[in-house]
Amino acid sequence: MTILWKLLTNPGALRKPGCRGVGVSQTTYLFGTCLTGQAVRLSRRGRLLVGLRHHTTNAIRSDAVRATRPTPSGHTVKATKRSELKTLILLATPEKWTLMKAIALLLVSSSVTMAVPFCFGKVIDVVNNVEKTDMKENLNRLTLALFVVFLIGGISNFGRVYMMSTAGHRITQSLRKQAYAAILQQETAMFDRESTGELVGRLSGDTQLISSAVTSNISDGLRSAIMAITGVSMMFYVSPSLALLGLAIVPPVAVIAVIWGRVLKRISKNLQSSLAVVNATAEEKISNIRTVKAFAQERREIERYNAKLQDVLKLCYKESLYRGMFFGMTGLSGNAIALSVLYNGVFMVSNSDITIGSLSAFLLYAGYVGISLNGLSKAYSELNKALGANARLFELIDRRPVIPTQGGKILEKELSGNVTFQDVFFAYPTREKTPVLKGFSLDIEKCSVTAIVGASGSGKSTVASLLLRLYDPTRGSILLDNHDLRLLDPMWVKSQISVVSQEPILFSGSIRDNILYGMESATDSDVVEVARQAHVLQFTEKMTDGLDTIVGERGIALSGGQRQRVAIARALIKKPTILILDEATSALDAESEYFVQEALERAIRGRTVITIAHRLSTIKNADKIVVLDGGQVAETGTYIELTNLQHGLFKKLVKHQTFA
Repeated sequence: MTILWKLLTNPGALRKPGCRGVGVSQTTYLFGTCLTGQAVRLSRRGRLLVGLRHHTTNAIRSDAVRATRPTPSGHTVKATKRSELKTLILLATPEKWTLMKAIALLLVSSSVTMAVPFCFGKVIDVVNNVEKTDMKENLNRLTLALFVVFLIGGISNFGRVYMMSTAGHRITQSLRKQAYAAILQQETAMFDRESTGELVGRLSGDTQLISSAVTSNISDGLRSAIMAITGVSMMFYVSPSLALLGLAIVPPVAVIAVIWGRVLKRISKNLQSSLAVVNATAEEKISNIRTVKAFAQERREIERYNAKLQDVLKLCYKESLYRGMFFGMTGLSGNAIALSVLYNGVFMVSNSDITIGSLSAFLLYAGYVGISLNGLSKAYSELNKALGANARLFELIDRRPVIPTQGGKILEKELSGNVTFQDVFFAYPTREKTPVLKGFSLDIEKCSVTAIVGASGSGKSTVASLLLRLYDPTRGSILLDNHDLRLLDPMWVKSQISVVSQEPILFSGSIRDNILYGMESATDSDVVEVARQAHVLQFTEKMTDGLDTIVGERGIALSGGQRQRVAIARALIKKPTILILDEATSALDAESEYFVQEALERAIRGRTVITIAHRLSTIKNADKIVVLDGGQVAETGTYIELTNLQHGLFKKLVKHQTFA
């Protein structure tokens, strides 16, 4: 208890050169003893930053440990791995008072439980050794006392379970908040590598497993430890010789538990990774179910999913094999010891070396010790599962994004809209050996319309992504009003820029909610005005719920043209200085394109507009047309100037209409 109090109230108490020990007690393992026999060395620089106000969110960071950190070149490097066990202990720190109360109740309930065999033994001796006239009176008095004790034990057990459970829910909530915040703050490049299903799996399964390890698992493990220690003590009190015989199995079980725990930890980590792959597969196919059905690939996708489930099942079989071998061996050994104790105990009773009540109490204590050892083994196994999940989750939480979400310079003057690309080189992180831009340079004047054209793969959309700072250039720089984009606050920069992509994505919710996503502080009149400009009102007025119509997942309840118009309204409500149009009218029919094009022409006045052109109709009126070829600017000029070039690339593109 003293060790537990120090750990929960003073995490600094962990900072000692190391600790060693062998045992199967999960409780001892959690609170300082190293079951693996390996020294735990914690850096003196390790610090805990925990902030949990009203049990809402906490942040656990170690200065000495970072999963990744950005370098000046934009790459990331691995840092020292944090202690997984230390992390689990620190997770419980914000709930230390609740856990301490639960542990106090645990002591009471465990004491009551362990008093049962002794009391039952006394009852048996009372029945055997007293006269019938006194037996009833003594038995009534003893039974009443036991009932009161059991009632106290039941209430204590209720309080323990309730407090541990609620503390676990709060820790789960806190972990999910941290993990979700960490996911959203990562740079776009990470999402190019990580699947959505795996990230969601960490949010749901891993957080639950970890929180259970530091609450209910601690409670169960500590209860088993108390019962085991008390049971062993009482066994020696009743009969030292029988106790030595009965506990002969403990040392080998302890050694096997350590070895089995390491194996199960490794298997559990692999199992969690395989489950993440399965979740990712299911999430991807379900979210794109219309494509699956359009190509009649239901059977094929079912077979793929079943194949991945088979891999998971093999790992489950492996885990079950090791668990079954361990518990089967310990169960058989325990029963063999119990049989030998009973055999020798009968002879001791016949020789009057022990009473029947004492033998009965001894056997009950032996049974409790066996159950407790089984509980400790299970708790240790669950702890190793949690350590595997903990490693996966905190790899994500500790990861530092290469591109921060906020922080940097905010210009005092209003952004004019001048944009300059200076000798920019760029390759997507998933295709580092295939550069997209190679020495790309371009000056875009404020309040001008610049159309960027080129063949497919020439880097048109990449230019927009770099300006939004979804990625950083490998080399070169991007300037906004002569200020390096890397030095400006990303959140402020994005508040100055709006984008309408070629394939707009809407969120499930109403049309109004999707428009307000551009600027939540906008008024209802602002929403109606931009909806009118983008001709959203043209189709919402025919709907029963108007702007409050639910669009469904990814806006699937709307047509392509309707989704595009909602996306345009969402972009315009920000009143941006810079407007990026990735062929914003490509999904519209001829009539809608006319109205929306008219609205866009009004919206671009006084703004810097960059349009990624795929169709000839959208570039004729641009102030400047930039032709990309091989990641570089091949030609620039007005529509008339470029079409007059005899052997120009733009003229060739116009002839073949190859802007896509």
